[in-house]
Amino acid sequence: MTFYFGTAAPLRLFMLAALSLLAACALPRSGPNKSEIFDGAVERGGNTQVIYVNDHVTRASSFAPSYGFSNSFRAAGQVGADEIRAGDVLGLSIWENVDDGLLTSLGASSTTLTEIQVDSDGYIFVPYAGRVRAAGTTPDRLRQIITDRLSAQTPDPQVTVQRVAGDGATVSVVGRVSAQGVYPIERPTRSLSSMLARAGGVAIPPEVAVVTVKRGSDSGRVWLTDLYANPSNDIALRPGDLIVVEEDQRNFTALGALGGQTRVPLGNEVINAVEAIAMVGGLNSALADPTGVFIMRDEPESVASRVLGKPVVGSQRFAYVLDLTRPNGLFLARDFIIRDGDTVYVTEAPYVQWQKTLSAVTGSAATAESLSSIGN
Repeated sequence: MTFYFGTAAPLRLFMLAALSLLAACALPRSGPNKSEIFDGAVERGGNTQVIYVNDHVTRASSFAPSYGFSNSFRAAGQVGADEIRAGDVLGLSIWENVDDGLLTSLGASSTTLTEIQVDSDGYIFVPYAGRVRAAGTTPDRLRQIITDRLSAQTPDPQVTVQRVAGDGATVSVVGRVSAQGVYPIERPTRSLSSMLARAGGVAIPPEVAVVTVKRGSDSGRVWLTDLYANPSNDIALRPGDLIVVEEDQRNFTALGALGGQTRVPLGNEVINAVEAIAMVGGLNSALADPTGVFIMRDEPESVASRVLGKPVVGSQRFAYVLDLTRPNGLFLARDFIIRDGDTVYVTEAPYVQWQKTLSAVTGSAATAESLSSIGN
């Protein structure tokens, strides 16, 4: 006896086989779901502090490293424009009140010493006056010192001192400026802002420009906009300062069920979670689970201790959870600050996987039915 089941039985068998296969295999998705992230929590044997955001968490985690100059930079006075420095080149003119002087030739009343360079120790050599400390003095003060020393050997000498070149007191300006170079500290360029102007200004948008000043082993940095907005940031320069102008590199990464998946520069503004999501096109309404918005970061020990309410040792991995469906969910997201290096990840809604499963099965069933029709 022969039994005929038609095409329906093979189709049902194929669908059952497809469902079994899909159950055993993972469907394509943008990343882990909410339960998988929670499985990595410390309470479940993982190494991540998974914390729901509340008012306490927003306050305790509100830590943003700020730019600015230390007191040592702010307290430094301006360099005197007429102060002699090591490396300066000086010119001396000496008049003697005798016919045959120490330095003047017979019949001449004066002599000129040109291009006397201040050595690395800050000294110059003047005949009959010896080795004279020049660095740290003004031309007028150096004139008096040389006059006093020569007075013991020639009556009533008259001395003038002028700076021929002042390259000893210089700063270097590099990075995103119009004209990189080494510039002397002169009367119009004794402050940071005036030296940047001397270098032609910055060559990038001001709102993303960061200015760093390196002085010996110390350094400080400030936003260009803050430099102009706050006079205390317009520090006095010192010989040997290195001024670096760079574009801010701080950023966060957006992943998951969002309008875009990319790395986003922070700029010089304070960005909250709502703004961060909006910057990449918002939640994908067809995929996103608004109860599973995660901000992942490594918290320093001090911040982690405040958030957890107990002391911890070393930095900690945190996955902050924002549930936008809660009555105050959007307010909490608005108050939660995004920091450099954060990852903003939005999980897919649970039904999305069911939809993918059904699409895969119905697509497979249609393929099987087509194959069956061809066989018949």
